[in-house]
Amino acid sequence: MSAASSTIVPADSAAPEQVVLSVGGMTCAACSSRVQRTLGKTPGVFDANVNLMMANATIAFDPAVITPDALMEVVRKTGYDAELPQADQSAIAAQEEREAEQEAEYRTLRGKAIASAIAGAVAMVMSMPLMRAPEHMHTDTVADPFMRWAMESMTPALERVAPWLYVVPHAVITWGLLALTLWVMLWAGRHFFTRAWAAFTHRAADMNTLVAVGTGAAFVYSLAATLVPNLFIAAGVMPDVYYEAVIIIIAFILTGNAFEARAKQRTSRALKALSQLQPGTARVERDGTERDLPIEQVQRGDVVIVRPGERVPVDGELVSGSSAVDESMLTGESMPVTKQAGDRAIGGTINGTGSFRLRATTLGRDSVLAQLVQLMRDAQGSRAPMQRLADRISAIFVPIVLSLAIITFATWFVSVHVNGGSVGESAMRGFATAVSVLIIACPCAMGLAVPTAVMVATGRGAELGVLIKGGEALQRAGDVTTVVLDKTGTVTEGRPSVTDIVLVPHSTQGEDDLLRVAASLERASEHPLAAAIVRFAEARGLTLTHPETFESTTGQGVHGVVDGRAVLIGNAALLSAWSIDGSSLEAHAERFAAEAKTPMYVAVDGALAGVFAVADPIRDSSRRAITQLRSLGLDVVMLTGDNAVTAHAVARAAGIERVVAGVLPSGKVAEVERLQQLGQVVAMVGDGVNDAPALARADVGIAIGTGTDIAVEAADLALMRGDLLGVVDAITLSRRTMRTMRQNLFWAFGYNTLGIPIAAGVLFPFTGLLLSPMLASAAMAFSSVSVVSNSLRLRGFRSAH
Repeated sequence: MSAASSTIVPADSAAPEQVVLSVGGMTCAACSSRVQRTLGKTPGVFDANVNLMMANATIAFDPAVITPDALMEVVRKTGYDAELPQADQSAIAAQEEREAEQEAEYRTLRGKAIASAIAGAVAMVMSMPLMRAPEHMHTDTVADPFMRWAMESMTPALERVAPWLYVVPHAVITWGLLALTLWVMLWAGRHFFTRAWAAFTHRAADMNTLVAVGTGAAFVYSLAATLVPNLFIAAGVMPDVYYEAVIIIIAFILTGNAFEARAKQRTSRALKALSQLQPGTARVERDGTERDLPIEQVQRGDVVIVRPGERVPVDGELVSGSSAVDESMLTGESMPVTKQAGDRAIGGTINGTGSFRLRATTLGRDSVLAQLVQLMRDAQGSRAPMQRLADRISAIFVPIVLSLAIITFATWFVSVHVNGGSVGESAMRGFATAVSVLIIACPCAMGLAVPTAVMVATGRGAELGVLIKGGEALQRAGDVTTVVLDKTGTVTEGRPSVTDIVLVPHSTQGEDDLLRVAASLERASEHPLAAAIVRFAEARGLTLTHPETFESTTGQGVHGVVDGRAVLIGNAALLSAWSIDGSSLEAHAERFAAEAKTPMYVAVDGALAGVFAVADPIRDSSRRAITQLRSLGLDVVMLTGDNAVTAHAVARAAGIERVVAGVLPSGKVAEVERLQQLGQVVAMVGDGVNDAPALARADVGIAIGTGTDIAVEAADLALMRGDLLGVVDAITLSRRTMRTMRQNLFWAFGYNTLGIPIAAGVLFPFTGLLLSPMLASAAMAFSSVSVVSNSLRLRGFRSAH
């Protein structure tokens, strides 16, 4: 199966365990790549997956070699914070904690961005008199479009509004700018420098390194020009200061970070909505009285009262009352589902106009809602294979940019000096362009290109009732060329009904008696056809017993002992395996099959007793879904253990041309493998135990959510709606997500490929223009925001329903 790990575990090692660490301080792809490389090289670690968006590391390790505490120390030694998850913390609680951290991060960044922007505006105004003065004119003003605009547009207006500013001694202004810049660097921009230093001490570099080196160089130069201006003048270099550039660069980057943090919150909006579905309290009936208790105090077996319009607080089974419950949070289906005594209700769903009492079953981490949140968190924290390209480039990106900045400085210094420029002018031109190269380079966009798309797509999929179990499954679904469908419960409704019962000629056993023993045996089966026989018997008012023994032969039927009699129910292959002659009812079986009914032989004590006909109607949406799948260019194949006549009758009604009938689970696996050997990328869609091997073998396994737990566990995707339109949604969403990932990566790589040379000045010989470091910082901030914003467009994906 495509979602399986490719990591090889040594035969003599202990069974791998998994831990998810929270990792703080990562800001770009270089950060997450470094943490992942370090963990991957750690003895005892089988596999490590570090996710920038989720700010966590999922690690498979050998507990005999290394402990979670030691793994946490490994991460900390790379220069980042690491925390172990709280014991017994549910996925809902973990998600709420993460959302609070995200909100706090956004508020902090927004406050620092606003303060820095105000400080930048003040610094720009204060710098106008310095730039206007001939002896302090920036040497690159003519070539800098931003500064030229500031000089030509802002200075005249400032002279009219605040003429007193032009009589303030320049030394006073310079020292004021120094104080303002120090405040911004030590408060708003402090984390850039502390994280860059931490990376440096660990012999690494990341985005913070580029920002810190770029702004730090400008600040150190300006500080020297402020403290010892005469040394500059003696060397023929004007003592210009770049304080306003430092502040505005930090302001632009913080603004971009704030927008990025807000956009990241929006990418997990679906997950946030899920985590907020569970009510905080439940009305519990204890000792004959009703009381409202915090949800954490509800115990298994408690009777919970659910009133009209309330959310169901916990998972449970109805013991009395009835109502219609809105389960759209789970299935995406807007039509309410009728519930009555004996039915299961899911915590977080919305009760309609009725009221009922339910007995609590699964609570806390085991609840359906908590497991759904955990599944989404795992999916959003996984990595798509396409991310590997960004990881490889990110690993060498920052050192390359630092090298390019040095080359840019040297090239400009030599070029300007050779063409008659002074040493000071040559140094200033080289310095400005080198800073622009450092600032404009953006590894952040590469790090966000794939994870943001995965997060938004998995969230949108969950809203539509499509649970995608990771980035690899999401990417693989987009490559599917052939969709293989199980018949029962997939193409058909999976809720069949008994239409005919035919006894063997001269039978001494009554129809009701045969139905009773057959239904008693089928009570132990999970198959939809078995459930049809049980429902039919109960509708006749027959009293069923529990089978003394029960065994299922996958793809053939069941057998066991009921009331001391050996009972066998299944197809002709099962009769043959038990050497039972079915010829006396063969004509009836063939007639049923031609009518798209499934014949089920019943034998008692080694002799044929009768045949049941069970009809399973085709889902209303199946034909429409199959038409849409074929319009996507996909081949559609139906596999079934049913006989060929019945299978072809169902296929014709559903619009399926290719049918493989009468196959056991091993035959379904063989057919999937045959298609794969022909070069097809196969998606298998099923719902039963007999589908699990084929689901696991397929490139993409898709389980109908109404099916059994083993089928859902074996699949890469789970459809919470019980119809095939979810398959259309899954494949279409995957294809659109892959297109978005490619767009993001193209933009991230294209931005850096074009932006860095422009910042280095390749256009200067043709246009006479250079890119200001301040404009470079704005472009850098925009690049990350644009990638996240492009991913957010996936939230507008519309369902085939």
